[in-house]
Amino acid sequence: MKLTDEMKEMIKKELAYIATADNDGNPNVGPKRTMRVLDDTHLLFAENTNGQHFANILANGKISVTVIDRPANHGFRFNGVAKAYTDEKHMELAKELVGALPKAATVIIDIQKMFTMDSGPLAGKLIKE
Repeated sequence: MKLTDEMKEMIKKELAYIATADNDGNPNVGPKRTMRVLDDTHLLFAENTNGQHFANILANGKISVTVIDRPANHGFRFNGVAKAYTDEKHMELAKELVGALPKAATVIIDIQKMFTMDSGPLAGKLIKE
C-alpha cells in the first residue's frame, strides 16, 4: 500500500490520532501532533510522553492512525505495525522531520492497510491498491 499525495497532504495539515492496545486488548486513543510521512509506505512520529501508547507499541506494535478533515467529512485510517528506535540515526531522523529531538524514541509505522474515514457509504471501506 502506498500513500497518495492527498493522504500525505492530509497528514501534513490535520492532527493525527493513534490507537494502540495492550496485550489484554485494552485500547488507548490519543492525538499525536508529531506525525509525519516518512515515505510512501511509512509514517513516523516522535514519542515524547513515554506513556501508555509507547508501552503498547513496545509490547506488540499494533497501531492505527486516523486523520480527518472534519469540515469536508473526509479522512483516512492507516493500520500497521509500529517499531520504536532510540539509536542516534533514528532520533536525528525524527528531529529532521519533526523539528525537535524525541524525548523517548522515534516510532516508525509500517502501513499494512488503509481505510476511508468518510461519512456515508464509503465509511470504513478498505482501500485497495
